[in-house]
Formats: sequence, structure tokens, C-alpha cells
Amino acid sequence: MEKVAERLLSAADLGVLRDLRHALHREPEVSGEEAETARRVAAFLGETGPDRLVTSLGGHGVAAVYDSGEPGPTLMVRAELDALPIEQKSDRAWRSTRPGTSHLCGHDGHMATLAGVALALGRERPGQGRAVLLFQPAEEDGSGAAAVLADPAFDAIAPDIAIALHNMPGIARGRAALIEGPANCASRSLQIALSGTTAHASSPDQGRSPMTALCELMPGLTALGCGGDLDADFSLVTITHASMGEREAGIAPGTAELWATLRTLTDARMGDLVARAEALVRDAAERSGLGVAIRYDDVFAHCVNDGEATAILRRALDEEGVPHDTSLLPTRASEDFGRFGAKARSAMFLLGSGEDHSGLHTPQYDFPDELIGLGARIFLRAIRKVLG
Repeated sequence: MEKVAERLLSAADLGVLRDLRHALHREPEVSGEEAETARRVAAFLGETGPDRLVTSLGGHGVAAVYDSGEPGPTLMVRAELDALPIEQKSDRAWRSTRPGTSHLCGHDGHMATLAGVALALGRERPGQGRAVLLFQPAEEDGSGAAAVLADPAFDAIAPDIAIALHNMPGIARGRAALIEGPANCASRSLQIALSGTTAHASSPDQGRSPMTALCELMPGLTALGCGGDLDADFSLVTITHASMGEREAGIAPGTAELWATLRTLTDARMGDLVARAEALVRDAAERSGLGVAIRYDDVFAHCVNDGEATAILRRALDEEGVPHDTSLLPTRASEDFGRFGAKARSAMFLLGSGEDHSGLHTPQYDFPDELIGLGARIFLRAIRKVLG
């Protein structure tokens, strides 16, 4: 047990995994468009000889099943397929070749890490139950996990326990962060469309302008959630976009659009924040005689680490000699992995990218190759601890 991870992943393996990450990094694909990424991942997994390979799962998702043939639980490890619609600024040889798209969150590294787990499991199956390696689509927009869970093909590989990692700048490389309970906030994009009537700019009284309502709603919505401590009452509303009327000097506006991101530590608190935000919006629209349409996008459930799943990861970190604490946890950022918590005992940990490493979603970010082997070894220890 002590040397199983080292025995199953050689220096040559780590070179292959590094090259895989670089290849994935060069050709990033955004949420919902990960067809080539999924094809490349499925081809790699197929070479490891899984007992079952599922493709087109919840869109472009891929899952490899390594079955012991003996009764036992199913443990799932998840990585993400998608990249971000952000231009990369890098002089690395493996920089993105696709303008306006890049792996600036480290999902390429997460995939390479899980590919390392696949190499090891292909050579030595667990002692009981099944290990499932899921490469999930569309994490960045919050739609992928729900689509995977809704896919009938997922029922046959549904896990009892689900674990994952996310690399995290700001934590020293070689250290980790793990917490039981709330780990990532729930969030969603609130998108408001206000509709009145245009008029000539010389006679604005003949129309119905959304100006007053728009000006009320920006500070009004912000006041509903001002941040603060990440406790059960935490809520934060951030205005992200506002526009009104046409770009014409002679037209008094008749329409406006306002976007805000709602964020809470728990799903229950999100329900309350949504109700208050919608009431505020409808009241402002009614007082100005405006029509209103409300829609939501990028909907993320909260991520709560189950006690048993957290204990499994904690033991794996300890056995691998990885120092860990609760640094940066819980975090205001959202994570699509939280939806798996409704179906399995789930937990995610943060693996340090370096205290001075470029931040996630910044144009200079690049996943540290050194984390691939470490992440794979931690996952393998967790798998062996549960499945033998």
C-alpha cells in the first residue's frame, strides 16, 4: 500500500501525462463545445483498458470504469473538460492556439491528473467495487454536472462516493486545503430586462423610461448582499452589467438591461436572496410602469463536503505526506461539483499551485506540471483506502 502509487506511475508515465496536458492546453474548448477534448481523453483512456468506457455523457462527458469484479462501493473521481473564453498571454511552447479561448482554470491539469489515475488502475484494479473516472463537460457555466446527472447512462455508473480536486493559487505548492461542511458558495447570474416606451429626446414625458428603475436597482440589489464573513447568513450581490436605450442622442430610452451575480454560502440562503431580489425588481418596474422579464444563467449549487468523504481525502493526504489545513475555505467561488453531493457522499480539496502563482482566470495562468503526479497519487491512495 505504501508504495503502490509510486510503483504504478513511473517517471516515463509522468512525462506522458505532462505531454497530454500540454496537448490539451494547446487546443482548449469552452463549455458545451468540448468534442475534440473528449475525443482525445477517450482515446487515452481506451489505451488503459477500462472495463467500460462511456462517451457523450451529459453532452461531451467521458467516464471510464475500472471494475474489480467483486462486490463493493463505487468511488468516482471527477475532472473537467472545458476551458474559458479568455485570451491567454503566454510565451510557453504549449500556449493556446485558439484565439480568445484558453485553459486558465487548470482543467487541463485536472484531466492529466485523472489520466494518471487511469494509467494506474489499468495496471492494477481495485480490490473490490468500482472506480469511475469522470471527465465532466461544461463546469465553467454550471450546466455540466446537472446534465451528467440527468443522463440515463449515468445511472449505471452512479457512485456512492465522489471526490475531486481543484488547484489553487495562493496556497503553497505541495500543500492542500480541505474542510468538512460548506466549501464553495452557491451562485447564479440574475438577468433583468426592463421594457417601457421610447420617445423623442425633446419630449421624454411621452415615453416610459427605465432610467429611474435602473438607477434604483443597482444600489438596491447590492444592498441585499454586502458580503462579509462566510457564515450561514453570507450573501453577496455584484452588479456585472448595465445598459439602457440606444446609442442615439435623439431617443429617450425605452429599454434597459441589468445583470447581477447572486452569491450565498448555502442553497437555502440562495432561495431567500432570489425571492428578495425578484420582489425588489418587480416593485421598481411596477412603480415606473415598465414590463419586466427575469432569467437566470450560470446556476451553481452550493458545494458541501460530506464528513465521510472528507475523512477519506484527509487520510489520503496524510499518507502521501501532504500538509493540509482549511486555508481559503470555504471559498466565495462556485464549483459545479456540488451537484454530485445530492447523489453521493462527496468532497473536494484544494491543491496548492504556489503562493505567488498567477491567479485562476487570469491571462497569465498555467497549471503547474508538478501537481499532476501529486494529485494522481492522492487520488490513488483514496481509491485504495476505500476499494482496497
